[in-house]
Formats: sequence, structure tokens, C-alpha cells
Amino acid sequence: MNLINMINVENIAKSYGGRLLFENVSFKLNSRERVGVIGRNGHGKTTLFRTISGDEEPDEGVITFPKYYRIGYVRQQINFTKNTVLEEGLTGLPPEERENFWQAEKILSGLGFSDEDMQRHPREFSGGFQVRLNLAKELISDPDLLLLDEPTNYLDITSIRWIERFLSQWPHELMLITHDRGFMDKVITHTLGIHRGKVRKMAGDTGKYYNQIAKEEEIYEKTRANDEKRRKEVELFISRFRAKARLANMVQSRIKTLSKMEKRDKLEKMKTLDFAFREAPFTAKRVMAVENIHFGYDPLSLLIRDLNITINAGERICVVGQNGKGKTTLLKLLAGQLQPQNGNIKYHHSVIQGFFEQTNIQSLVANNTVEDEILYSHADVDRQKARNACGAMMFSGDDALKKISVLSGGEKSRVMLGKLLVSPVNLLLLDEPTNHLDMEACDSLLAAIDDFEGAVIMVTHNELFLHALAQRLIVFQDDRVSVFDGDYQYFLEKKGWGDGLKTKSLMRTATATDKHYAKISNKLPKKKLKRKRSEIIRRRGKALNPLKKQISGLENTIETDEKRLTRLNLQMVDASEKRQSDEIIKLSQDIHACQTRIDQCFDELEMLTEKLESQSKRFEKELAALE
Repeated sequence: MNLINMINVENIAKSYGGRLLFENVSFKLNSRERVGVIGRNGHGKTTLFRTISGDEEPDEGVITFPKYYRIGYVRQQINFTKNTVLEEGLTGLPPEERENFWQAEKILSGLGFSDEDMQRHPREFSGGFQVRLNLAKELISDPDLLLLDEPTNYLDITSIRWIERFLSQWPHELMLITHDRGFMDKVITHTLGIHRGKVRKMAGDTGKYYNQIAKEEEIYEKTRANDEKRRKEVELFISRFRAKARLANMVQSRIKTLSKMEKRDKLEKMKTLDFAFREAPFTAKRVMAVENIHFGYDPLSLLIRDLNITINAGERICVVGQNGKGKTTLLKLLAGQLQPQNGNIKYHHSVIQGFFEQTNIQSLVANNTVEDEILYSHADVDRQKARNACGAMMFSGDDALKKISVLSGGEKSRVMLGKLLVSPVNLLLLDEPTNHLDMEACDSLLAAIDDFEGAVIMVTHNELFLHALAQRLIVFQDDRVSVFDGDYQYFLEKKGWGDGLKTKSLMRTATATDKHYAKISNKLPKKKLKRKRSEIIRRRGKALNPLKKQISGLENTIETDEKRLTRLNLQMVDASEKRQSDEIIKLSQDIHACQTRIDQCFDELEMLTEKLESQSKRFEKELAALE
């Protein structure tokens, strides 16, 4: 199949305030390719989108498009001009097609707008739904290239599953940024990664990309370490034997080798969020009991009715369902921020909870620094602990002294997580904690929750997290809330979301969660690999250590004999001046014997050095073959 180049990016570069985001970026976007753009927060993903869309100009390089090529880019700015959601959605269509209401209705419905919602004014909706409407307008406009930057942040699970299917059938080009790896891997045909200021595009999902990068960097570091070790050995040989005429050829050979050896810089350690929740002891079996609770902001329309559930120590409960149905409200009830109108929530007296909720960023004090906010989180947090937590949340050095008032929404969310990390808890209540995190940070969070020994109740639409963590579910569906006793895959098989996607998700998600599942599924292979590696290292030591010992002994012997030879030569000069013939004969014999021993040692040293180098290379090849 011949693919037509739709976009050609040639050697573009971009920097802000002297900080280079990327340079020498070149890639082609071909017809009907769906490309996932990945990279750490702050490394230039959104900037790349803004450059492609024309919102910004590259510092260097050019981007070329076909004539009349249309780009759709969902921006956060809200600019509504019509009186109803449907009318606003129809503005995405060309004027001659605006009578085709069904096109707009289909997309608006998929993104969670009911028939009644479509007749309401756009300004009546929350910010999240207004961003959805912006997304709907771009989808309705059917552009040649669709740029989507974190489209799932304001979507519930049913809308995410709908847009997943919609984008998988997208007939044009697509570039996608999202922290939800499972979602991305189900949609994309190619991955484009921004890593260490460089950009690489390859066919396949994110797992293939990350595996390739990890493999290349591991090989690079091993090669660099081996080169550095070899360089030191060569430099030591040259410095030790430079003055030895007998080894002049070997010394010159090594000087040439040294001049040809490439100097590799050590890879800079990548900053990433380092999650580790601080645990408070809990020895009881039951954390809390929710007994027949009812709650609604409108007395005539209850969000929660007749909910009963017992939470046990160490359990992972995930709260799922459509937006606006009461998930965050339930977490606030469980956290004690709201009181049920009927029923009871009974906690064990030893429960210490930590609550992360997106709107909690309003509790941050604008004039405080990041360090101050974390320092004041708990009585036993000292400044060093606060600094450590700042570093874990990627506020290292002077960044820890930034005022809350200058932080972005994502950075404030990281501060809230930092405050939670330093506080000892045995119950975590987490409301959409993955928003504003990049993929690497989501991986770290997933591992930290998995390692946490306390109980976890979490609201999430991220199916990767649901498959990996959920033991039971609290489900908001069909205008009611219920407890499902089983994991997420069992829920999909038995109930599902009514969208015909009950069993496919796990298979695709399993490939996207390779880091998490590798801890379980790869234990035996890793152990065998470790044993094999240990066995090679043991044989290497058994073979090389005696050679190294002999070489060291010979070098010491040569050094001792050369010092003795110097003394004997001085004594010979003295005996010659005094005309001591007997002493001259004896010294001549000693000098000859000493020089002979030195020559023999050099011959043996040359042989052993070559043998050591040969055997070292053989064992290095054996170890490299394990990779």
C-alpha cells in the first residue's frame, strides 16, 4: 500500500527562555495514519501541536502541507455564539451541510449530551462539558488532520469508549496526546515520542516504543561503561610501560586504540514522579461500613440511594460510571466532607484517611511556596522531608520555592499529591488522580497504589487502572448506584456498559500495561535470566581473576627487579671507579640475572595481557547475548 505524505516536518526546533524543547525534528505523517505523541510533561508535546496547527512558529525548520489541507485542533478557549448545544455543534459543519442535524446529534450523543442537553444553552454546562462541546465541534467538522490534546480528561468511561471506537475508524489523519496509555494503544497506528530533545516515529503502540528506547539506552550505557573501563585499562598500560623500549610496539598500538575510542557521555537521569505513599499502621479487618446511605443536592432527585458496602483492610475499590451521577459526591461522603441525608458511615477508630480531589487545589494558599504547603501537611514533616517530597513531585531545587499562585493546574495537582505522600494514612480516597500526569507518572502512581498496604477507594475512568487494581466496583449506571462483587474484567463480561465492548478491553489493555503485569507474568523468566547471568559472571571471575592476579604479581616483580637493577648499576659504577675486579664480576652476573628475569616477566606479561583481553571479550559476548 502506497501511503501519501500529508505532512512533512523538516528539521524543526523550538525553545523557550533558553530551554531547548526539541531540535532537528523531522518526520512524515502519511495518509490515514493515527499517531500517538508521547513524552514527559514539559518536553514539548503540546508545543509540537501548536507548531503544526500554526498557532506558533518553529525557531528553525519548516512544515509543509498539501493545498487546502484542513487542521482541526481542540483548544481550551471557549467561544460559543449560539443559543443551544445543537446549534453550536452545527457550526462545525460547512454552511451548505448545516441541515444535516444527524451528524451533529450522533457525535454530541456519543460524548454524553442527552436530547434535552442539546436544547440547552452552552453556558449552562460545566467547564468540562464545554470542553466536550469544543471537541464535538472539531469532530463534526471532519478535518483532514485532527489534533487531540488530552481529550479524555473531561470524559466519563462510556464517552471514552465511544470516542475510542470513533477514532479507531477515523478516515483521515490523527495525532493524539493522552496520559491514558490503554486508550492510546487502542486508537493509534504509530507512536511518535519526544525523548531527550529528539523525536522518533515508529509503527506500533507505546509498548513497542518504550521497549525499544529502554533497550537502546541499556545497550548505550553498557557500551559506555565497558568503553570507560577499557579506556582506563589502556591509559594505565600506557602510563606504566611508556618508557619500556621492549613494549614500545604494544604501547604505540594502545595509543592508537585510545585515539580512536569514542567518548560517550553518560545519559542524564530522566526526572519522573516518584510515588510512595506513607502508611499508618492498621491491624483491624474492617475499615468502614456504609449502611443504607441516601444523598442528593436536590431532595426530589437523589444521586445516591440505599448504598450498602463494607470496606476491608487492603481492599481496592474503584468507583465508575458516567459524569454527573455522583461519583465525586460519594467520595466526599466517605471522606466526611458531606453528611448523608439518611443512613450511616461508620469508621474504625484507627482509620487515618488521605483524600485527593481535583477541586482541592482551591485549598492551597496562593502566597505559600510548594515547600511550605508540603511542610505544613503533617506535624512530623520537617523541612528535609518536605524537600524530598518536592523532589519526588518534580519540584527540585529552586522550583520548590515557587509560589502556588504561579503554578499551572497540573502543577497544583502535583502539590496536592505531594501533601498526601508525606501524611501517614491507611485509607486512600482518590478522585481521578491521573489527570495532569504524563504516562510515566501514571505508571509510577499505579505501582505506588499497588504497593500501598492500606485500603484504596478510587474514582477513575482509566481502564488500564481498573484492570490492574480493582477488586470490587461501585457502579453508577442506569440512574442507580450498586456494588459489583468482582474485578473489572468480570464486570465487562457480566454487565458491561451497553456498548457491545464487554470482553475486548482486557486483551488490548494487557499489552498497554506491560510494566505492571511484568511483575507477575515475568517472574520466572527473570529469575532464570538472573541465574544465567550470575553463572556467567561466576565463570568470568573464576577465569579472569587468576590472570589478573598473575598480571599484578608480574607488574610488582618487574617494578621490584627494575629498582634492584638500578641499584646494581650504581654499585657497578662505584666498583669500576674503585677497580674492584671481583666485585665487578659478581655485579655483572647479578645484573645479567636481574635483566633476564625482567625480560622473562615482560614476555609473560605480554602473553597474559593478550589472554585476559581475549577472554574478557568472550564473556562480554555471552552477557550481551542474554539481552
